[in-house]
Amino acid sequence: MSDIPNHGDQPVGLSPARILEVLERGEIIEEYGLMRWSSNYTFLIAICHQNTTLTAVYKPQKGERPLWDFPDGTLCYRERAAYLTSEFLGWEIVPPTVLREGKRGIGSVQLYIDHDPQINYFSFDETLHPQLRRLAAFDYMVNNADRKGGHCLLDSQGHLWGIDHGITFHHAHKLRTVIWDFAGQPIPDPLLADVERFYTALNDHDSLFRQSLCGLLAANEVQASVNRARHLLRTQRYPTPGPGPNYPWPPV
Repeated sequence: MSDIPNHGDQPVGLSPARILEVLERGEIIEEYGLMRWSSNYTFLIAICHQNTTLTAVYKPQKGERPLWDFPDGTLCYRERAAYLTSEFLGWEIVPPTVLREGKRGIGSVQLYIDHDPQINYFSFDETLHPQLRRLAAFDYMVNNADRKGGHCLLDSQGHLWGIDHGITFHHAHKLRTVIWDFAGQPIPDPLLADVERFYTALNDHDSLFRQSLCGLLAANEVQASVNRARHLLRTQRYPTPGPGPNYPWPPV
């Protein structure tokens, strides 16, 4: 994007561990201002650590708009929980995301994905279906209540990323998404194998993954995640739209 500061071919050549290190330990050296169209306060920042500078998205807890159905001040924790889930599954859907103190208090800090804003879900063709199948399964797993078309970003390497996971992991069914292409279809076996690993880990009270999610979510939200994984393993099919709202608004 022409109006986004360019810090080189980030994160080409950087390992995920190095990116997380910069996000967690780096100094916020510049704040470019609020990002347009965000419902909560969202800042584009430059963050630097040991001569590596990254562009990131900072969402401070203090800037979260209260919601009637989600506990106040929890959206940044859900952003981090979505990243940890994506990484545990091995699906690389959510950009590297940390929870840390910033200039405006604690919040989520996520690697900015350079992309063409004119390209989103509604302009994708069938070549992206394998990645969209993974994203659709992920959204059910985390109970995403706001998968808009503009939350699907395609980077310069053709990798599909999902962003904006602040309203996820509710204990009640909240799935609202634009991705219903695969409703009722069988979930590919490799994805089901990953879901089974997720289910097993969350059922193990000693697993580090479960402990990490329990530090970010309420106990009933973690249990609801177990239940959703169990449901996918039992049906082995993508969910279908049910009663109530199934699409986010606006859709983009």
